[in-house]
Amino acid sequence: MTVTTMKRLNLAGLILTLATVILAVLWAFPLYWGVISSLKPEDEVVRPYIELWPETLTFTHYLFALTNTEIGTWYLNSIVTALAITLFTVVSSMLCGYAISQLNFPLRRPLWWLILASFMVPTQTLIVNHFELVAGLGLLNTWAGIVLPQLIHPVIIIVYKQFFDNVPKDYREAAVMDNASEWRILTRVYMPMNWGVTTALAIVTFIWSWNAFLWPFLSVTRTDMMTITVGITQVNDAFGVYYARELSAAVLAGLPVAIAYLIFQRQVTEAITLSGGVKG
Repeated sequence: MTVTTMKRLNLAGLILTLATVILAVLWAFPLYWGVISSLKPEDEVVRPYIELWPETLTFTHYLFALTNTEIGTWYLNSIVTALAITLFTVVSSMLCGYAISQLNFPLRRPLWWLILASFMVPTQTLIVNHFELVAGLGLLNTWAGIVLPQLIHPVIIIVYKQFFDNVPKDYREAAVMDNASEWRILTRVYMPMNWGVTTALAIVTFIWSWNAFLWPFLSVTRTDMMTITVGITQVNDAFGVYYARELSAAVLAGLPVAIAYLIFQRQVTEAITLSGGVKG
């Protein structure tokens, strides 16, 4: 490799690095601005010019959100619904992916096509049907009403199916020769090999469920049944909008997810890579 080529590569690397840094700053600045604004008095927030650091640092807006709202109840609702969605989604997706990958049964291929087709249908297009079904079952303003329409994630089924397809057939053949049942093959042979995949998918599913807004917003009208993403819209005042209070509630709502991402960053990246590389 010539000196000229090395210089070109170094220049290209420098340009890519600078572009990455600029894009990262542009992406992170709204987050920084929201956190900093939540620590300012309201009169500083509404000033017509930009201040990158508050003149007066205050935590009164966080204190207001913690003591004058039902944020504890909203957290509980979000934890319960997100954990339920994560558990049922991961378990059902694993079973479905295993069945489609390893078992022979009638209509197996049409079922797989149906799952692939549903992967391409935006969830928002099903909102009206979901609302009519949940309302007809009398499940509005309940945890079940929040959880049930969010249990189907075709991409997770596809990821599991791909994983089971890639496991060498020798493992299954050896288990069958030992007269192992399908349940035993799944739990004793396949599951120990996919804990990494399952952990990654569970973390991402939990984050998706925690951040969900549209369906919880439509299915819940009682304040005590709202999740945190919906509840923070209730942090207002009879005399108008207080932006710092709204931002402090938004920061509190996103804090658990941010902490979870920092702790499980590798698993989240793995799950995004898996879900981004699905193919039929």
